[in-house]
Amino acid sequence: MQHSSIHWFRKGLRLHDNPALLAAATNCCRLHPLFILDPSSSRAGANAWRFLLDALRDLDGRLREMGSRLFVVQGCPEEVFPRLFHAWGTTQLTFEVDTEPGARQHDAAVAELAAQHGVEVIQEASHTLYNTERILALNDGKAPLTYKRLQSLLASLGPPEKPAPALTQEHLRGCCTPCQVSHDIDYGVPTLEELGQDPTKVGPHLYPGGETEALARLDVHMERTAWVCGFKKPETEPTSLSPSTTVLSPYLKFGCLSVRTFWWRLDEVYQGRKHSQPPVSLHGQLLWREFFYTAGASIPNFDRMVGNPVCLQVDWDDNPQHLCAWREAQTGYPFIDAIMTQLRSEGWIHHLARHAVACFLTRGDLWVSWEEGLKVFEELLLDADWSLNAGNWLWLSGSAFFHRYFHVYSPIAFGKKTDRDGAYIRKYLPILKDFPTEYIYEPWKAPRAVQERAGCLVGTHYPRPIVEHRAASERNMGRMKAARARRGTKREPPASPSAAKSQRKKPKIKQH
Repeated sequence: MQHSSIHWFRKGLRLHDNPALLAAATNCCRLHPLFILDPSSSRAGANAWRFLLDALRDLDGRLREMGSRLFVVQGCPEEVFPRLFHAWGTTQLTFEVDTEPGARQHDAAVAELAAQHGVEVIQEASHTLYNTERILALNDGKAPLTYKRLQSLLASLGPPEKPAPALTQEHLRGCCTPCQVSHDIDYGVPTLEELGQDPTKVGPHLYPGGETEALARLDVHMERTAWVCGFKKPETEPTSLSPSTTVLSPYLKFGCLSVRTFWWRLDEVYQGRKHSQPPVSLHGQLLWREFFYTAGASIPNFDRMVGNPVCLQVDWDDNPQHLCAWREAQTGYPFIDAIMTQLRSEGWIHHLARHAVACFLTRGDLWVSWEEGLKVFEELLLDADWSLNAGNWLWLSGSAFFHRYFHVYSPIAFGKKTDRDGAYIRKYLPILKDFPTEYIYEPWKAPRAVQERAGCLVGTHYPRPIVEHRAASERNMGRMKAARARRGTKREPPASPSAAKSQRKKPKIKQH
């Protein structure tokens, strides 16, 4: 029997390593590649929407080269599919497994609808290195809570599967995609305006979306063999004026780049060469992604504090003014404000920059809930992956996974480690560009005459610090210690023997 297939793109916006798409094309007489846009279901901002629309246009173009087209439909899946099943005479629906709780609910509802319409459903896991269900099964159905535990589980599974072949015209021989002259009107990729997004709010187009761009960027990085082999994430620079890492994370988030393809391309580079090792290597970064995906797939309420069994319960302050100042780059700390300005403008910031602003918002200075920071990142980041976003906020706020809560990122000293002259601040906060180097991180300390010569009066043109860092961090360390004491014996074990040793001592704030 030849099928009339719908392949439902969600993530996985690519033709390479897409086993569910290959399944749709097998024994198929009619193929409808489909993407369902539901603007109401996302917090994403204009930059992320632009990236997605780029990716959809690129996907449509690549399908055109195969003699097919992408069908973009707006609505929620449960309402869209019954109509399309009937209109297109569908007998088979394929899609990639999505481990996020909200997606699983949608998928279960869609699978039930498909069964009611006599449509066979095929799901394939390809957004992660491994099928997360296999990892969980090895760990008695529970998420591994340490990186080392994940590594031990993966060692028993062996290396990740090799990528599936990319879709070719040969796969589509004898298979047609019915298109009308009005296709672009009826099923074309919409504009930002049509999605209710303000195109004036997008920043510079530094990271165009799509599989074509993803594979080109991967090729460029894989040619840098010495850099790839020597890569150690903690040694990269958060203040670099051009990215010191790959910036492939948005392409992995949307599935424009297959994580398995990335893994095995790295493996080719590593062969026969001395290279860095997990957790700091590029392979190690992909395993961190796997770690948080596995946690997000199995820990209830992973993206919130209440009802989350691994999350420290903390009485965070409800301070809308502090949250707003942080979100709008008005804290009065130039390093923090420069990072938040880059985030809003470009949609990407270095992982250590994320550490600095997340620590500042939560346990470091402002004592605002990590859930509020998560929402802002979800709006502004191109790579706001649900599992990774939640997992990293849990980590950086000291709520889970990370226990050395007395290690605090200084909003003054940390940036100076890699950018003593403040070039990063001058780029993203041009109001401060003429301050002497000795005051660029602490402009409020500059004499008034210096401020006047710089053309920026602190308190008038740029805000004064909203908190005094040292006093705030010392107060917050006491509050964090109290929250952990309330948890008592329920606290997770320390991450390492050295951490355990340090916790037996009276904690002192250690400024990064």
